[in-house]
Amino acid sequence: MPELTQGQGNGRAARGSFQVVEVTGPSMVPTLYHGDWLLVQHGAPVRPGDVVILRHPFQQDLLVVKRAAERRGSGWWVLGDNSFAGGDSTDYGAVPEELVLARVRARYRPLRKDQRSVLGVLGWVVGALRPVSSERSVSRRLRAR
Repeated sequence: MPELTQGQGNGRAARGSFQVVEVTGPSMVPTLYHGDWLLVQHGAPVRPGDVVILRHPFQQDLLVVKRAAERRGSGWWVLGDNSFAGGDSTDYGAVPEELVLARVRARYRPLRKDQRSVLGVLGWVVGALRPVSSERSVSRRLRAR
């Protein structure tokens, strides 16, 4: 199941450059939803708790979005925020550093058809563009497993 659709370019980007990608799939709900657009920065330093873009370790033509939970050896243990979706380091282990391509800087949530009322549009305006940070407690999720 694909996780990202590239909005621009061919997947290769210069260090420090920005790119826009679209989220597909449920693995990062409730932080990210299918159809959200992400502004990502290639080569940005990664800290535990950051949301990152990486190449799937077993299917490297597939880009996925996950949360970097912790450093393990020369790679990152990555988790989806939706523990029911799977497809993270619990399935494939730590991801080598060179497969972690970018850090998510912001999320844009497009207006849905059911948000066409005045209240729906106002609610959308408040939450449509938001920085994506390490706001979710990774350690809380790790203890719950």
